[in-house]
Amino acid sequence: MTIFEEMTGLAVRHGAINLGQGFPDEDGPAEMAEAARSAILSGANQYAPGQGIPRLREAVAAHQERFYGIALDPWREVIVTTGATEGIAAAILALAGPGDEVLTFEPFYDSYGAMIGLAGAEHVTVPLRAPSFQPDLAELEAAFGSRTRVVVVNNPHNPTGAVFGRDVLARIVALAAEHDAVIVTDEVYEHLVFGPRHVPVASLPGAAERTLTISSAGKTFSFTGWKVGWVTGPEELVGRVRTIKQFLTYSSGTPFQEAVALGLGYPDSFFEGIAAALKAKRDILAQGLEAAGLDVYRPEGTYFITADTAGLGFDSAVDLARRLPELVGVAAIPVSVFCHPEGAGRTRSLLRFAFCKKEPLLHEAATRLSRLAELV
Repeated sequence: MTIFEEMTGLAVRHGAINLGQGFPDEDGPAEMAEAARSAILSGANQYAPGQGIPRLREAVAAHQERFYGIALDPWREVIVTTGATEGIAAAILALAGPGDEVLTFEPFYDSYGAMIGLAGAEHVTVPLRAPSFQPDLAELEAAFGSRTRVVVVNNPHNPTGAVFGRDVLARIVALAAEHDAVIVTDEVYEHLVFGPRHVPVASLPGAAERTLTISSAGKTFSFTGWKVGWVTGPEELVGRVRTIKQFLTYSSGTPFQEAVALGLGYPDSFFEGIAAALKAKRDILAQGLEAAGLDVYRPEGTYFITADTAGLGFDSAVDLARRLPELVGVAAIPVSVFCHPEGAGRTRSLLRFAFCKKEPLLHEAATRLSRLAELV
C-alpha cells in the first residue's frame, strides 16, 4: 500500500478533510465540459491520430507562442500524450538506458524515479532545501557527469511549490550543453504561479534545441481525470518520444482533446484569474498551519504547501501524518515519500498539504489545524 492509499483510507475512516492527494474538488469551465459532451455526441469517439488531433496540436503551438514567444511547427514539434505522466515516461524511456544517468531535483514527483528505474538508468538527485527550495548551484554542477543523459526539471516544483529563479534555469541549460544532455521539463503548473509569469526553460538562450517541454490540461483547467497532456520540442526529440508513446497508449481521449483545444484559447484574464484564486486559497491554509505552530513555506506556485512539524516536537512527519486524520480531521502527505533514503532523512519533518479545494473546506481545515498545538 502506498502512502497515498494509506492516508486516503485514514481520511475516509475518520471523516477527515483529505488534503493529501493533489486534485481539485470542483470541475473546471462548464464550456469545456460541454465541448467534450458535444464531441462525444458528434461521433469523436474513435482513436485520435497518434500524434493528437490537429486542432489540439495547433492550439498547443499557439499557446506556446502567445505566452512565451516559442514558435513551434504543430505537425512536427508537438505530440499529444495521455497526461503529462505519459509524456514523462515516453521521454525518459526514449532518451535514457543502462549506463546512463538521469538527474532530477529532490524531493521529486514519484513517477520520475519509477520511469528511470524502468529505463535501467541511474537516478542522480540534487537536493532542494527549505526555506527557498532553490538548488545550490555548486551541488547542481557536481551532479553532472560524463554519463548524464537527461535532466528532468519540474518547475513550478511539486511537492515544494518552489519556482526556480532564472539564474538556476540558465545554469541548468549551460551544464546540459556542456555535457550534451537533453532537458526534459515538467511544467504542468505553468499557469499556477503567484508572481511573475512562468519562464519555460525552452525560452532561454541555447535551450530550445535540447529541450522537451511537457505540460497538460489537468492542473490548469481542473480536469485531472481527462488525462490530456503534450510534449513539444525539436522534431528529432519529439519523434523519439512518439516512437515510445505509440507502444504505450498510441492515442487517447479524443473528445477531451477537442475540449482542451478550446480551453487553451481562453483570454489571459482566465489564466490570471485561476492563479489569483489559488493564491487566496494558499493563504487561507497557510494561516491555519501557522496558527498550529508549524513553520510554513508559502509556495510561489503549484497547489501544494509545505510545513515543518519539528516546531511541534515531531521528528517524523510520517508519524504525525498517520495521527492527523483522527487527531484534527485533516490528512496530509509526508514529503519524505518523494525522496531516496538520504533525502528522506533530510525532509523527515516536512508535510505537504494540497490547497486546490473549495474555500469553505479550506477554512474548515485551517480551523481544525489551528488546534493542533493544543492536542499534541
